[in-house]
Amino acid sequence: MPRKPFVPGAALVVAAALAAGLTACTGGSSTGDEAGDAKSGGTASSSPAAEPGRYQTLPEACGLPARGTLRGMLPGGDQRLSRAEAKKIFDGQPDITYDTDRRVGCRWTRETTAGTRHLSLDIQRVVSYDAAVSDDDKAQGIYDSKELAAQIPPGGSGSPSPTTPSPSATKGKGESKGEGTTTNSSTGGKGKAPSGSPSGASGPSTDPSADPSADPSADLSDSTAPRVLDDLGDAAFLNDKLVTADSGVHRDVTVVFRTSNVIVTLTYDQWSTDKTMLPDSQELQDKARSLAGELSESLSE
Repeated sequence: MPRKPFVPGAALVVAAALAAGLTACTGGSSTGDEAGDAKSGGTASSSPAAEPGRYQTLPEACGLPARGTLRGMLPGGDQRLSRAEAKKIFDGQPDITYDTDRRVGCRWTRETTAGTRHLSLDIQRVVSYDAAVSDDDKAQGIYDSKELAAQIPPGGSGSPSPTTPSPSATKGKGESKGEGTTTNSSTGGKGKAPSGSPSGASGPSTDPSADPSADPSADLSDSTAPRVLDDLGDAAFLNDKLVTADSGVHRDVTVVFRTSNVIVTLTYDQWSTDKTMLPDSQELQDKARSLAGELSESLSE
């Protein structure tokens, strides 16, 4: 049979078409890889990850306050404690948490015939999972939400140091009037009966409804009003509330402060079954702020 003629031009056309197709495929693949690298590596190089917070772990909460501080904040009057009772009270009860590197807490309670005091401590380490947001900025956002929820007046500065007596501790304006301030100033922090308790009722009594701190719109003195604190951590505020219940009256003092990516919430309250005797605001605030300063120093070490 006769052979078909060979046409060189046709072969060249086919070869050129194949080469063009291979070039197109190779170029498309390379473009895709470059786009992927630009999204992952290129972005990171142009926008470096935000700085991590200072704290990578948390201390054991119950061991932070000094034993002497706890004794001053949880006085028992003339009540004598056995070694076992003292250990149970001052060692505290740790909060149950699932990750002690992210959150820890502890609670202390002392009940006496003169009244009951509670102290609680919550420490949260904040971690930002957004590469564009630092741990500190994330913590500041959480702190801001707490301050907003507490309705703390914006701006302002903290009251004098707890070691400096406030004018409201000695002369009457608002809640310090008629609260047995004189009695409290001579007994506060010395292990005697808490101010506002039946055993310390040497001063005139005050009806809880007349206490200005029970009214958010009341004009409290600068030293005891809920306020921003400018001398504690990176940001801090103090809140003070008087609550009347069927079982009695209690005052709750809360101090919240942020240091880098850690937020500390300290709550200190005093209960009294006698509704005519108000827990003293100045004493509770001074002791709460003193402990907050102690905690801030411990965390900074």
